[in-house]
This record gives sequence, structure tokens and C-alpha cells, in this order.
Amino acid sequence: MNYFKQESERLKFRKLEIEDIPSWRAFFVGNDRLKFLGIDLSKKPDTLAAEWIERQLKRYEKEGLGHLAVELKETDEFIGVGGIIPRTLESKNEFEIAYSLLPKFWKNGYGTELAEQMKKYGFEKIKADRLVSIIDKENYDSINVAVKNGMKVLFETTYLGMDVEVYGIIKNS
Repeated sequence: MNYFKQESERLKFRKLEIEDIPSWRAFFVGNDRLKFLGIDLSKKPDTLAAEWIERQLKRYEKEGLGHLAVELKETDEFIGVGGIIPRTLESKNEFEIAYSLLPKFWKNGYGTELAEQMKKYGFEKIKADRLVSIIDKENYDSINVAVKNGMKVLFETTYLGMDVEVYGIIKNS
């Protein structure tokens, strides 16, 4: 299974490209959940989208991982980003399952499906012993996705200036 070319029941995953910036820009317009991301909200949506995608392109080269474009299999429509991101938390190297969908695609189970696919990849291909998701304590929808993905709160910390809970799942649990 190639990290940059995965599929689940309804979704397909591929490398993000500079050409995805206009589609990803929509995430940064009228989205009341941006406060959960620890990003500079004074920047314009175009800038935020470009910086996000450029950061992933660097991750691909450096780490072989990062957010991927998420598309609906049926229509090829871009619905958001998600993937596995190497992180250092409390002096420990971790692999985070991260996901962000365009608001019009919320509440369809896509976040859960995406997270389950990344869990499968993380355990089977990366051979991670544990996978985590870093979630703002008030981001109830992301917490719900993590719980549906079999994760439990491991610890609380401050991350990107936010009070977060680190959810996790141990392989074979």
C-alpha cells in the first residue's frame, strides 16, 4: 500500500499539489472551527491554504508522510485533507492521525472513515506501536472521530498555545 495512493470505501487519498490551493482555500472561509488549529487567523484564506499545502510538500520530501488530499471516489471531488504526521510530544516521537474536512462535508462519516484508513496504514505499514490525535478540548466533533477510531485520552498538554487532549490507540488494542 503506497502512502500517497490509498483508498477506503468511499474515499481516495493522493498527494496534495499546488493546484489544490483554490479548493483548500474554502476551508478557511466561514469556518468556526479554525480556532482549534493553532494557526494565525489574521492571514488571508489564500495565504493560509498556500502555506498549509506548501508545508505538506516539504513533509513529503523530508518525512515521506503528511496531509493528503481527500477526494470522494464517486465524483473525484476534493473534500479536505488528512493523513499521518510525525510529531514530537513530551519529548517522544509520535505519529498523529490528523484530519480537516471542508465544512460542507461534515457529518457524513468521512472524518471517521479517513481516520480509520490512516490507523490501518499506520499500524500495518509504518509499524507504529501507538497512534495519536492532538485535539483541542472543545473540538467535540474531532473528539468524536477519535473515539470512533478506538482512541482514548492519554494525557493533556499545551500545543500551539492551545489546551489539548492527546488521544491515542495502541497497536492490537
